[in-house]
Amino acid sequence: MLIAAFPAGPWGTNCYVAATAPGAECVVIDPGKDAAAGVAEVVREHRLKPVAVLLTHGHIDHMWSVTPVAGTYDATAWIHPGDRHLLTDPMAGISPESASMLLGGDYEFTEPDDVAELSDGAALELAGLSFVVDHTPGHTAGSVTFRTPYDGTDISELMFSGDLLFQGSIGRTDLPGGDHATMLRSLATKVLPLADDIVVLPGHGEQTSIGRERATNPFLLDLLDAGPDRVGRVTRGL
Repeated sequence: MLIAAFPAGPWGTNCYVAATAPGAECVVIDPGKDAAAGVAEVVREHRLKPVAVLLTHGHIDHMWSVTPVAGTYDATAWIHPGDRHLLTDPMAGISPESASMLLGGDYEFTEPDDVAELSDGAALELAGLSFVVDHTPGHTAGSVTFRTPYDGTDISELMFSGDLLFQGSIGRTDLPGGDHATMLRSLATKVLPLADDIVVLPGHGEQTSIGRERATNPFLLDLLDAGPDRVGRVTRGL
């Protein structure tokens, strides 16, 4: 498997390009601001053909370049319906800090020509790769992760976690559409049950693993330290 990654734009959002091998079709994950040039460079270097753009959520730092990237390569854009409105109105989910970075700009956002909606538990077959979609609301209403099998002796899967899970932290929940209790439920039901050897490729920062985060991430430790009764109450919606 070929995975190319680079941080894009002023928010340093990780954009990923995944393919089975050089010279093959590929998928692009989270093309944020200024990501189009980076995608084009990866595509040229590895002789790839993008056929899909996957969005972990609709925040502007993750979807800024979705329409130009999808349009350039005639690719389908995939997003959860809970965040689809952000494709045309990303300012609806923006923070004051992000808004200040955009002052003075004349920006217009439109949906790509071909948009498909994601659902929890969906199995996608794209560019010769298999992805399982997990709906993980909390950071936004339509946040998802993508898991794909990895042919490695010590790694069973890769998980593109968006802004759900980072090395040592989790996504913020104080933006429009965010909710901390919902985030805890997503972590308890969609992260804690996963195998330790899964490599986490987050929306920002360095890669990590489920095992490392289970052992060191204070937010996961709080859930685990509270015991199964507390986790059960979280998953039922305190």
